[in-house]
Amino acid sequence: MRPPPLLALPLLAALAAPACAAPAASAPAAPPGPARQAELVHLLRQDCGACHGMRLKGGLGSSLLPADIAGLDDDTLVKTILDGRPGTPMPPWRPFLSEEEARWLVGYLRRGGKDE
Repeated sequence: MRPPPLLALPLLAALAAPACAAPAASAPAAPPGPARQAELVHLLRQDCGACHGMRLKGGLGSSLLPADIAGLDDDTLVKTILDGRPGTPMPPWRPFLSEEEARWLVGYLRRGGKDE
């Protein structure tokens, strides 16, 4: 027996709701591949280095050496990279970098510019 048309709509909505629910938390994205890592290092040295110093020891921007960023947590550094710092010359890099790429850069800085 076929349900009356008015009852079919709520039934369809109830069946479709789980499919529209927010996706389950997925595993973190993989780190950027070797070619993208090389691009990120170039960006760090050239673009970030313009303000943070070519050796990242500071300039217009603060030092990015491991000892100088040790007191900052990764999430704070990632947010600063992606969203910049309003009211300062630090621009947002979100249009150019994914969160995983920014996270990779933070790890690279913490390792003193050494590959993993």
